[in-house]
Amino acid sequence: MSASVAAFVAASVAAFVSATVSVSVPGFGVMLGCVADAASVGETCGADGTPYPPLTRPHPLLPLPAHHAGTPAHPWRPRLGSLHPAPVEGGPFGAPAAQAVRRRENARTEDFRPTPPLAARTARTGGSPVREILALTARPEVISFAGGLPAGELFDTGGISAAFRHVLDEAPRQALQYSTTEGDPALRAAVAARVSARGFATAPDDLMITTGSQQGLSLLATALLEPGDTVLVEDPCYLAALQVFSLAGARLVPVPTDDGGLDPQALDAIAARERPRLLYLVPTFQNPTGRTLPAGRRAAVARVAARRGLWIVEDDPYGELRFEGEPVPYLGSFPGAEDRTALLGSFSKIVAPGLRLGWLRAPAVLRRACVIAKQAADLHTSTLDQAAVARYLAGPGLDAHLERVRGAYRARRDALVDGLGAALPEGSRWNRPEGGMYVWASMPAGYDATALLPEVVRHDVAYVPGAPFYAGPADVGTVRLSFVTHPPEEIQEGLLRLAKTLRAPRP
Repeated sequence: MSASVAAFVAASVAAFVSATVSVSVPGFGVMLGCVADAASVGETCGADGTPYPPLTRPHPLLPLPAHHAGTPAHPWRPRLGSLHPAPVEGGPFGAPAAQAVRRRENARTEDFRPTPPLAARTARTGGSPVREILALTARPEVISFAGGLPAGELFDTGGISAAFRHVLDEAPRQALQYSTTEGDPALRAAVAARVSARGFATAPDDLMITTGSQQGLSLLATALLEPGDTVLVEDPCYLAALQVFSLAGARLVPVPTDDGGLDPQALDAIAARERPRLLYLVPTFQNPTGRTLPAGRRAAVARVAARRGLWIVEDDPYGELRFEGEPVPYLGSFPGAEDRTALLGSFSKIVAPGLRLGWLRAPAVLRRACVIAKQAADLHTSTLDQAAVARYLAGPGLDAHLERVRGAYRARRDALVDGLGAALPEGSRWNRPEGGMYVWASMPAGYDATALLPEVVRHDVAYVPGAPFYAGPADVGTVRLSFVTHPPEEIQEGLLRLAKTLRAPRP
């Protein structure tokens, strides 16, 4: 065969390959379409002289690998951002090769369809402003009153570490294995004992363990709500609960509150009018306000729920963080509420949030529905974490830890509350909670906490504006201030920084 015939055959094969072959090139991480001519194999592109891989080019609808960014295109390969190759004029088989590639790419384009849109409920449910503020204020120099972050220096790292070591030394096969959806029997027994000691008789079988109490709330929404169902919430309300109910497609109706918490008379009137499926509330050291619903109002809420036929979701993450005053019984323990209350609890605030452990107490029929929903969600909560916390609760570690935490939080509450008068504008109001993690403050008319936040953050301090917590019309002058994350001396410095914005002369 003559040299000219051999060149002709080689070029013909190259044109055929360019129109029909796709290969996977190691290191590119994507499937690449191929186009080349025999003469171009081995030619270089770019000033560094790096050769193109033989017979390859990236598909124009897929991104190039990073090392190709800024590299001049080979004249027989498509320019970046072009859907078609640019053949060299007069090339022996440039036009046929380009036409074949164009036909193949047009066919792919015709077959291409966009993916379906996301579910509408994801579009109507916004992200958490609290989480977004935490991301903005993560710099170590910022003194943040924004997040409800337990004081990390108070974690019982020694006791928790010992519990994990014991479990892994004594029963590693069980601790690392799958478990039941309902949860570790020893942990449920320990939780039942603590709930019963607070006046709400509870058996281990009344409980299931959840991956944080937030999952318990999601399971209840799955078990109880159809799209369009009405949910009554305190106004203002725990923000993540609003997200859960929004994702469930519920219609949120706010119930007015005052300094004593939810108004039972307003609740009765709204329940009669709206015919809700459930009422959600945090009756003890509420998030965001820090308020506690008195016993008389709890009894009234229980009577309304029984008379109007609705479920109660009682969320109690802060109940064991009381550092002054007398405990108030669980709402679910009052007559009329016992068989219609789902009680949520958490280890995040009393042990450590990184464990992601919570629990749910509910009547049998509702609990069974939540078990099924959890099976579909994650099968069960971490076996190892449950076993370690059960071990931790079996000794005196938690009670000793809580005594230490309550004393520290009381001092931090005092530092914040006692200094707010010099930090907030004249005419502001705030409360003095007997436990929990939050203080709720209201600035006078003309102050917008959201609009002021960027200037506040420029002084390396932060809070959460109150507006996002409202299901109804918001009071834009309100703020939530967490007192647990920083020690008193840092709280005092944070208040000085806060005053630079909030006490500054206004135009």
